[in-house]
Amino acid sequence: MDIPGLVVIEPAVFADARGAFLESWSRARYAEAGIVDDFVQDNVSHSVRGVLRGLHYQQPRAQGKLISVVQGEAFDVAVDIRTGSPTYRQWTGISLSGENRRQLYIPPGFAHGFQVLSADATVLYKCTDYYDHSSEHSILWSDEDLAIAWPLEPILSAKDRDAPRLRDLPAHALPPYSRA
Repeated sequence: MDIPGLVVIEPAVFADARGAFLESWSRARYAEAGIVDDFVQDNVSHSVRGVLRGLHYQQPRAQGKLISVVQGEAFDVAVDIRTGSPTYRQWTGISLSGENRRQLYIPPGFAHGFQVLSADATVLYKCTDYYDHSSEHSILWSDEDLAIAWPLEPILSAKDRDAPRLRDLPAHALPPYSRA
């Protein structure tokens, strides 16, 4: 990954004629990959082809997330929105699917979104803080300053369609960068 802090995990998969098994989370194993957060909440989202959810983040109660797609396929995006970060406004996109079983770890301070590429998809994300409605924010999915290459024409909620551009958000609504 080009943005420090983002980590792609490819879990070991044990498959045979009956199906497959994988360990989706192990504190010790993931700590070896640099993921030492405590996860406190799991969320599941199910969407149909073309649905784009995002770009979402929480501030001041920022959340780290471990994203995986358990069924179907999605294009998953993380955008560095930490003020003062050397990679501010840079984004990374990766295909996550029930077939490739990859996971993407997104640390606090990033906006997150995904678009469903298959007929439908079920997305699981572990979060490092609880959802807090008063901390919830959105950034316009099509912000020209970010120039995210979404693969499909999106199906959007009103909230995501009407979200502000990153440059229009006040500094206090964005997470600060910390070298720690």
